[in-house]
Amino acid sequence: MSLRLRSVLAAAIATTIAVVVLGSAVDVLVARHLHHELDKTLRTRAVEVAQLAASAPAVLTTPGSLDSPVGATQAMVEVVDHRDRIVARSLSLGGRVLPPGLANRSVTSDTSRYTSLRFGADHLRIYVAPLSTTSGQVAGGAVLVAASTADVDDTIRTLHVLTLLAALAAAAIGAIVVALLMRSALRPLVRLASAAGEISRSGDARRRLPNPGRPDEVGRLASTLNRMLDSLERSRDSERRFLADASHELRTPLTALRGNVAHLARYGPTPELVSDLEADAARLARLADDLLVLSREEAAGPLRQQVRLDELAREIASGSAELESEEVWVEGDPEALGRALSNLLDNAHAYGPAGGRVQVEVARRGDRALLTVEDEGSGPDDADREHAFERFWRARSGGEGSGLGLAIVRATAERHGGTATVVGSRFTIDLPALRKASEITGTLTGENLEKGSS
Repeated sequence: MSLRLRSVLAAAIATTIAVVVLGSAVDVLVARHLHHELDKTLRTRAVEVAQLAASAPAVLTTPGSLDSPVGATQAMVEVVDHRDRIVARSLSLGGRVLPPGLANRSVTSDTSRYTSLRFGADHLRIYVAPLSTTSGQVAGGAVLVAASTADVDDTIRTLHVLTLLAALAAAAIGAIVVALLMRSALRPLVRLASAAGEISRSGDARRRLPNPGRPDEVGRLASTLNRMLDSLERSRDSERRFLADASHELRTPLTALRGNVAHLARYGPTPELVSDLEADAARLARLADDLLVLSREEAAGPLRQQVRLDELAREIASGSAELESEEVWVEGDPEALGRALSNLLDNAHAYGPAGGRVQVEVARRGDRALLTVEDEGSGPDDADREHAFERFWRARSGGEGSGLGLAIVRATAERHGGTATVVGSRFTIDLPALRKASEITGTLTGENLEKGSS
């Protein structure tokens, strides 16, 4: 079923249940009230008859003296003596007589009581009250006042019917209101679904979903989906630029390689030509390796291996840089972290001053692990700093390298939940540090790293 139909059905069912529960409660309260009022009326009439028996017992036998209305009907009254013999009765009984023995219990215990019974086609409610011993010939007897419950039962049945009709009417009204509200609420979603289908069929990530112009959940959904499309468009543009840049980078060594091969085929080998061929092949292999590493870094998930960062830095930087470190543990891929540090060292040696000092620092600041490489150069210019970690970017046009080293550093840092930044000539990888050394269940030493990389 559709969301609209489910909502309409839920509203109708909930409304019906609510009205039925409320109507049932009202039925119970009204029924209790009506029966209480009937009992009160019977008791009042019995008190009147008892008073009449005590003050003017001769009047009891006067025809019509015991008749009085109870609601829309006449009360049925019988007065019996202590032997349960009828002394007086109301005309409303006609030729009928209330079942004998009803007064025995009240006379014996000298207490009043209510009882209900079926009397022909009617259901009767009867109140039995004992009479005092000073009531003449009925002394020690009892008065019985009865009335049919038909009026009360009819009223309760009518109330049941009204409750059912009210429940059905409320359910219908609730369903109609919810249907109208859902139609208004779902109309923007229908437009969003239609626009999303068009984008899916066309594959055009530049298109956007219509903005419903409302600050509710639908408006937030449209904004979120449009931001997602923005991200997808940027990702696709990035892939296109990456392919274009990779094609451009590959074209230069391939062109040189083809030219050298053509020269080799025509004039034969020379030492210079062989050296050029080796350089072109090495450049192509390095570029292919860097592209593969970058692709793997961007696609791989985080690892859960404990790495002692200071030991790793000592192995990688040994003999090529000065090291200042403290014990720091992180979770991640030791091979990828080692490659990132090697790339930073290569960058420092390539762009720092010749013969200058390169320093590596491993430190912990709170819950962060900092791996820093710094040379004595000035670093990228302010205008170039934001591009330093982009693919195929080089500080100097025609510089050596693939231009992917720092991009690999950033991809590795982000895969490990960190960042890569540069300030001046100070390049820093900022990673989440393990809280304490006692969390470490295994260690990775320099010997382990050599075994893993061999």
